[in-house]
Amino acid sequence: MIPLFNINRWVEQNFGHLTWEQVQSWFVFDSQKPLLFNSGLFLGLFLIFYFFYILTQKTHRLRIAYVVAFSLFFYYKSSGIFFLLIIFSSVLDYVIAKLIYDEKSNFYRKFYLIVSLLVNLGLLGYFKYTNFFIDNTNLIFDRNFEFQDIILPVGISFYTFQTLSYTIDVYRKQLEPTKSFVDFLFFVSFFPQLVAGPIVRASDFIPQIYKRLNLTKEEFNAALFLIVGGLLKKAVISDYISINFVDRVFDAPNSYTSFENLMASYGYAIQIYCDFSGYSDMAIGLALLMGFWLPPNFRTPYQSASVTEFWRRWHISLSTWLRDYLYISLGGNRNGKLKTYINLFLTMLLGGLWHGASWKFVFWGTLHGLALAFERFFGNFIKLPKNHFIKTLQILLTFHFVAFCWLFFRAKDFQTAFLIIDNIGKLTFNPNQWFIIAQGYQNVFLLLLIGFVWHFLPNSVIKLLQKSFNATPLLGKAILLAFIYWIVYATASAGPQPFIYFQF
Repeated sequence: MIPLFNINRWVEQNFGHLTWEQVQSWFVFDSQKPLLFNSGLFLGLFLIFYFFYILTQKTHRLRIAYVVAFSLFFYYKSSGIFFLLIIFSSVLDYVIAKLIYDEKSNFYRKFYLIVSLLVNLGLLGYFKYTNFFIDNTNLIFDRNFEFQDIILPVGISFYTFQTLSYTIDVYRKQLEPTKSFVDFLFFVSFFPQLVAGPIVRASDFIPQIYKRLNLTKEEFNAALFLIVGGLLKKAVISDYISINFVDRVFDAPNSYTSFENLMASYGYAIQIYCDFSGYSDMAIGLALLMGFWLPPNFRTPYQSASVTEFWRRWHISLSTWLRDYLYISLGGNRNGKLKTYINLFLTMLLGGLWHGASWKFVFWGTLHGLALAFERFFGNFIKLPKNHFIKTLQILLTFHFVAFCWLFFRAKDFQTAFLIIDNIGKLTFNPNQWFIIAQGYQNVFLLLLIGFVWHFLPNSVIKLLQKSFNATPLLGKAILLAFIYWIVYATASAGPQPFIYFQF
């Protein structure tokens, strides 16, 4: 047996001297250090959680209760006391869905659904849009109402949409209620996708709860591959170019050249993709390690040849949710072409508002809504030839439209967005200056290049990389994961960075 003092000496040499306050901090919410997937603390907690999770695989109810407990703890470490809010939302929709399912009267079924919509959207509206409403009321009516001190709970937009989809599906008779409240809470609070998606449908996820855990070697390898890729995209590419370049330019665009403004706009396009798709990859990978399948949320969206295709590839779980529960509810394409264009426009406008309580998000959604309606209208008359040249041109035009729209998404206000657009408009052809600037940002521009090359790699290359990863021995995978975490912390100049979509 190893003497206790030798263990203590080993811990101190490798982790420093641990105090009781440090140990307590692992389990107590800190608003300055919310729990993140890309943090060392999460890695340690997940390894401990996963060890006991494997031990519970033969006892279904114990496994469900154990995951629910850890999920609520994870949300507490991410959002503090607001973990009570997710319990409240779960109780509400579980009870209402049961009432809807048992009720025979269509009037009362619709009444219960309206109650669910009003309470869920009311909570979302209070936390997310109260100060937005006050600000616009003051502006329009020349009043001076005070702003409220309201903290936005992490991921409230995601789990609100998730619980609503459950209630609506039960109302539409497309889904039966879960067997117990704990099963429903498992669905709502499942920690890999809780705070930033993907938005999981009850009809896709709940049946998996009742299946026996059966993780194959192929699934284990696929999960690790996704986690490694997600960490690299989020914690290396996205965070580095954000802190060292993109944030600086967007904070003071007039302090930088036209070329730097242009590169920052390209930089944000790849930053938000790597950030959000990186989170999704990690969430899907973690869920797969636990034996659960989550739907893909991104499919190389900048390879899209149209804005319509872009929304089939970008944040797929949100775009399909908006299509199935908003666009179709508005009437979809059932009431003529004009109403179809209006429904497309309204869906994207509201989708923009979902992203944030600001007119710039509404404007961002409006631009995409107009583009979707424009493509649908002219698609009835214009049939482009199908060849590589035309498709490449379409991809370039779509990407630059999306990158242009991202300016309003990222900028702190309209003035900043228009400043960047004006600065880019003054760009002149000056290769020598561009080369000097590139040398000054060589690490940033290298990661930008890696990000875009990675994004545009043929699917066959990705499959080859995954095949090579699968063939690597388990020890090699462990060393690779350790190396990835070392890279993450070697490139992190300001500690683990929150995910962009945490604010939604």
